[in-house]
Amino acid sequence: MAPPEKSGPRANEDIRVPQVRLIGADGELIGVVTIQAALSAAEDSGMDLVEISPNADPPVCKLLDYGKFKYEAQKKANEARKRQKTIDVKEIKMRPNIDDHDYDVKMRAMTKFIGEGDKVKFTIRFRGRELAHPEIGRKLLDRIREDAEELAKIESMAKMEGRQMIMVMAPK
Repeated sequence: MAPPEKSGPRANEDIRVPQVRLIGADGELIGVVTIQAALSAAEDSGMDLVEISPNADPPVCKLLDYGKFKYEAQKKANEARKRQKTIDVKEIKMRPNIDDHDYDVKMRAMTKFIGEGDKVKFTIRFRGRELAHPEIGRKLLDRIREDAEELAKIESMAKMEGRQMIMVMAPK
């Protein structure tokens, strides 16, 4: 069974090239040296030899504290993950014969969702004989599209799916 593949840059004895371009602990370029000379320089300074740019010719290695290096990289990754905004799809359900005040409440919710950067999925549910008049639902979705024209763009046009008509809007 093969040993598990290590993640991150190679360090110390894992570097398997005859020569490396060595950068000192303080950031100054030492030059192209053999791997044995680079490893002994790392040992003398009490640091680790870490491969920074493996695809260069010869590979670039730096003298630094590998544990601290991995810790800083992990902190950066966590910080980037924290700042990342996920786009949610919020659903607003209506009926074809919705009253004006109820419509206004749903539109305020839609404005809030779009303002937060989320997509909004409008679902018009038809029951019983309402299903015989899908044009009423289409008129309602057209009214929504006109009212939200300056805030959002249509991502998917109104379409019937079984007993409901669906339209998705995304922030501009």
